[in-house]
Amino acid sequence: MKISILFVLFMIPVLLNAANVPTKAPVSPAMKPQPAKTPDSPDLPGYCIFGAQSGKPFDSEAAFKSIVWKNDVIYVGETHDQLKDHLAQLETLKAMKIARGAKIAVGFEMLNMTLQPVLDDYAAGKLTEEEFLAKTDWGKEWGFDFKLYKPVFDFIVQSKLRALALNVPKKVVSKIARVGLAGLDAEDKKFLPEEIKITKHKKYLEYLKTSFGGHGDTPMARMFTWDNYLASMCAWNEGMGSKVAAFIDANPGWAVLVVAGNGHVVYNAAIPASVKSRSKQIRQASFYTEDAAKCPAVFPKEHKDMANYLWYINHSTQMPANTK
Repeated sequence: MKISILFVLFMIPVLLNAANVPTKAPVSPAMKPQPAKTPDSPDLPGYCIFGAQSGKPFDSEAAFKSIVWKNDVIYVGETHDQLKDHLAQLETLKAMKIARGAKIAVGFEMLNMTLQPVLDDYAAGKLTEEEFLAKTDWGKEWGFDFKLYKPVFDFIVQSKLRALALNVPKKVVSKIARVGLAGLDAEDKKFLPEEIKITKHKKYLEYLKTSFGGHGDTPMARMFTWDNYLASMCAWNEGMGSKVAAFIDANPGWAVLVVAGNGHVVYNAAIPASVKSRSKQIRQASFYTEDAAKCPAVFPKEHKDMANYLWYINHSTQMPANTK
């Protein structure tokens, strides 16, 4: 399993700015936002899918749809710069539409909650793509090329679906990492649910500790404690999860596709756990997208329980950039 450096990539630059540390956070070149390679004719990611508990293959379109159709919330994790992960999200959305029609919302980690009015206008066709990108300040807000996400957004607009800006503002998450939950003021707290549950999931804690330990002895590492780091990650997940649960509770019969990094899906201990704690009757299915040059003949034991399903996708095969 590849350990996500989601926190290093997404939060550390914010923390550095907040602390006025005059240095740049070390980010792996492979994980820096890169221009998207958009194919002229996108090849689909295929259905190399296994049940993460049973190891049973779900390797056909029919088997895939059987999962999607019977659940109310579907999570498809991603490695942010991988086009085929986003195509997997699109295939999931298409399958959901067959079962739910227009009663679908797509929740995005990529946009913070304050941008919901802009997202509403874009989903309703009231803004052009250029206006949407400008009003959300996409490059600063997220950083990864919009072309990667464009197929999903286009489908939302064309199908007249809803869209949800799930993310907690970065300044709030970074503040928790520095000063803890007790250091939040009333303005910060309005983006979070009243109760923030600190995870006790053993494997997820190990996952986070690996990320935390990867900071080393740097100015960044000395800026926050493990307890505050953990609280920031849990608050981040709880903020997004509470918004998904609130939407489902307010809209019976609807379904939600959650588009987020794999680190928010892994072990069902992040956003899925938050949603489940708030809406126990909701049926959920999570897909962790894992890089694989070819489909495994049998389910790898080391990936057991990483989500409800493991979706193996060849990240090394990218189509040429669209030059049209």
